[in-house]
Amino acid sequence: SQDLCSTLDQDNTVLQKDKEAVEQRLQHVKNERDLLQKNLKQKPPNDEQRKVVFKGLTADKEDANKLVLTPLIRYPLAGGSALITFEKAEVAQQVIEMKEHVVELSHGEDPEDLERCQLRVQAGPVDILLPSALEIGLTRGSRSILVSGLPNLDITEDILLDKLELFFSKTKNGGSEVESREFLDDCGQVVLTFTQDGVAEQLISRRQVQVPIGKTKYELKISPYMSGDVTNLQLQPSRCTRTVLLSGIPDVLAEEPMRDALEIHFQKVSRGGGEVDILSYVPAGRRAVAVFREDVG
Repeated sequence: SQDLCSTLDQDNTVLQKDKEAVEQRLQHVKNERDLLQKNLKQKPPNDEQRKVVFKGLTADKEDANKLVLTPLIRYPLAGGSALITFEKAEVAQQVIEMKEHVVELSHGEDPEDLERCQLRVQAGPVDILLPSALEIGLTRGSRSILVSGLPNLDITEDILLDKLELFFSKTKNGGSEVESREFLDDCGQVVLTFTQDGVAEQLISRRQVQVPIGKTKYELKISPYMSGDVTNLQLQPSRCTRTVLLSGIPDVLAEEPMRDALEIHFQKVSRGGGEVDILSYVPAGRRAVAVFREDVG
């Protein structure tokens, strides 16, 4: 019919215009390519080196699969002791070399009263064990995923796990029946394990999933879950360069006044001390655990 022929003629006209536009674009690209090749063949004037700036991140291929460990050492502290960390390592060394320190608890003018308001503490080094060699056997869970990027909401961990399990157990969301769930306290991530094969891989390939929690949708990251066991561990002693262990502290003051008295004493250069970074005191009859982290300062 005439209507059909008219429609076809119009379509041909549009196609012809599109073809001409594509040909013009191709010719423009060819001209730019020829100009670029011509410039590359030309030698820079005066044999100067041309500066090239690479934008982005570069890394060695060998470093891509390296596992970086951050030391986290727990050091037990008995009652009547303190750990004091100075800003400078040479101050800590000087305090250790003096061994015994007389700490004044008051500034009375009577010599007899002053003698009763003094205590003697022992200063010593802090030696810890650090790993010198470590081998870990890693295993990738075929049915498990690691969910990260969780929002900081005012709900309990169990409620959060219930909401994640409800979402990922539905087939329309790419999931299936959840076999187990675990909240990792040290990193704030969740491990979900499914009953069926292949579900974890499909979710991991998506990398990110929008999960409704309450009235808001959150973009959560989906990663493979790796578990491992230490197969070989070798330790070597290491000395803390800026931290000193004070021992033999009698229980003659409350915790806060004693901490203040120790800090005031060891901040004085005339007493062999210096600027104190942090001081932790454990009264007699109690115990504590000090945590040493990597010094990145």
